[in-house]
Amino acid sequence: MNNKTQEKGSNIMKIAMIGAGITSVAAAAYFFLGSKGEEHKKHLKAWAIKMKGDIIEKIEEAKERMKKIEFDAFDVHLGELGVFSERFVSIIWIKLGGKGIFELQKKVDDALEGLFDKEKRFMSHVTIARPKKVFDKKILLDYLYKIKTKKECFNVKEFFLKSSDLREDGPVYLTIEEYAAEKA
Repeated sequence: MNNKTQEKGSNIMKIAMIGAGITSVAAAAYFFLGSKGEEHKKHLKAWAIKMKGDIIEKIEEAKERMKKIEFDAFDVHLGELGVFSERFVSIIWIKLGGKGIFELQKKVDDALEGLFDKEKRFMSHVTIARPKKVFDKKILLDYLYKIKTKKECFNVKEFFLKSSDLREDGPVYLTIEEYAAEKA
């Protein structure tokens, strides 16, 4: 396939994508602003309220189940710095290591079985930054990966169920429940 044929195919694809986008916006506008728009808005609001209620019920159930988790205090150590995605850097973290944190995570997964899906790729970490805009990912990542962290250790005597509200002016974290170790 020559370059002109590829360009023509690429342009057709772009036009099709723009057309699909315009059609979607028009359909959504009609759905909410058309002759049955008010009825659709009421259904959407009722659905949103129901979903919020379902989430609150799940959180209450999770709180009760997690109260039954028994664990002893354990040590963790700081590891390397990293990001979840090098393509879209939205979180910079420092890794936590130590056997105890993975044992606790398994107990949490087991306690919440049937309520939430099991964690497929648990990565123990502490979020240290949420960059809003990265102008040069390569420079940031090169610098980040050169930083050598001190292998500090600390003792975990409790864990928390937290909520995270990501707002435009920054995240807001609230403690929902606190769970203490059996033996500190």
